[in-house]
Amino acid sequence: MYHHPHPLLEGIIIKRKTQFTMDVSYKGRKYHCHCPTTGNVGDITLDERPCLLSESTDKNRKTAFTVEAISLNQPSDSQKTWIGINQNAANRYVEHYLKNGSFEAMVGKAQTVLREQILGNSKLDFLVGNTYLEVKTPLQFLQIDIPPYVKRKKSSPFSSVDRLVKHVKDLTKSLQTHQRAILLLCFLYENPGFRVAQPSTRYKEVSDLVHGCLQRGLEMWQANFRVTPEAVVLGKYFQIEPSVF
Repeated sequence: MYHHPHPLLEGIIIKRKTQFTMDVSYKGRKYHCHCPTTGNVGDITLDERPCLLSESTDKNRKTAFTVEAISLNQPSDSQKTWIGINQNAANRYVEHYLKNGSFEAMVGKAQTVLREQILGNSKLDFLVGNTYLEVKTPLQFLQIDIPPYVKRKKSSPFSSVDRLVKHVKDLTKSLQTHQRAILLLCFLYENPGFRVAQPSTRYKEVSDLVHGCLQRGLEMWQANFRVTPEAVVLGKYFQIEPSVF
């Protein structure tokens, strides 16, 4: 199990100020906090959402806390389910579970795990034995039911797919010299199964590319993690069928 260095603290988001910052109420005080995702979290408004905070140990940092997760529960609910929003932290979780053998069904028995490997024009997240592995943590669309009391906002067409296209191409190219290549979609909440909820403005281009790469041997997997104030737990993981694209 991956344990946080210190238990996360529960607060309430007052307002998302910028792409990188949020005002959060914690123990009756307002704090200016770091927001670790620059994009949208689904089509919801984060104001008034319960959140989990990690405290920074860097005394020179401008924000004392990072917002690690949000909840769709009411602030008064005693039991909450959390949605992780720290996309960079997802690689730490994956590395932990790769190294302790929890992904054996995906990458085989424990072996060498190397971070940030240069491949073509890309820097891929992992080289596990003879398998390149790139991690993506989708947050643009939340693939769970949204309670009616959660404020929604109009979603705009999504077109930022350049990094995905580049990584998919380079992963597939690696199959010329490596046995396997995997694109791992990580959800920091319980997602029953990835689906294309709202096609991007370049959907046909990306869909054709993905199908072609899957036919050439690229694998796509999904992993669900459960975030709690104390830990991040790997739930189920499984290979994604090409039909979802």
